[in-house]
Amino acid sequence: MGTRRDAQHDATRQRRSELLEAADRVVLRDGPGASMNAIAAEAGITKPILYRHFGDKGGLYRALAVRHTDGLLDALRAALDAPTDRRERVEATLDTYLAAIETRPQVYRFLMHPSEEGPAGEREFETGQHTTPLLRRLGEELATVIGERVDLGPAGAEVARVWGHGVVGMMYAAGDWWLRERPCPREQLVRHLADLLWGGLAVAGDRDGVPVF
Repeated sequence: MGTRRDAQHDATRQRRSELLEAADRVVLRDGPGASMNAIAAEAGITKPILYRHFGDKGGLYRALAVRHTDGLLDALRAALDAPTDRRERVEATLDTYLAAIETRPQVYRFLMHPSEEGPAGEREFETGQHTTPLLRRLGEELATVIGERVDLGPAGAEVARVWGHGVVGMMYAAGDWWLRERPCPREQLVRHLADLLWGGLAVAGDRDGVPVF
């Protein structure tokens, strides 16, 4: 009996993975405009079957968000654990995030921005409402990594969480602006952000002797 249940569980998990692959292909093509109808058609099934696996549109969205967030977190951890000096690891971490959103901009927009196609009531995925939970997860995960790798003293846990969420907020805001406007090459943006994290604001001179802050 147990073997049969295990086989059924494995088959369901495999089918769910295949459906997520189909959803990914549609998101890569349509971005925030991806619809349940298009995803079902891509998978060669009907919408009711799609709902059976994910519960509702929100369930499918969350599954896709976890899939991509897990992949990004793995890449960020690898960058932070690289056998290089701290400045190089910081730059590699920033570049990993920016490369991810640059390489798959449609996925990024699907995860972080509501669809701009049609009135809110007609959109299949209200993706914007999930942005904050995703950023919070990234912030907490980065805080854990910082706390494990940097000695921050008696208040280390608190400082690590502040830094984790602060760095993620900076990466998100700067990356979102950069992806829209492309004011400079990615490597240049990485250097600027790393300079800021490295205390650049503290040592920068005041213009004409007037304090900036």
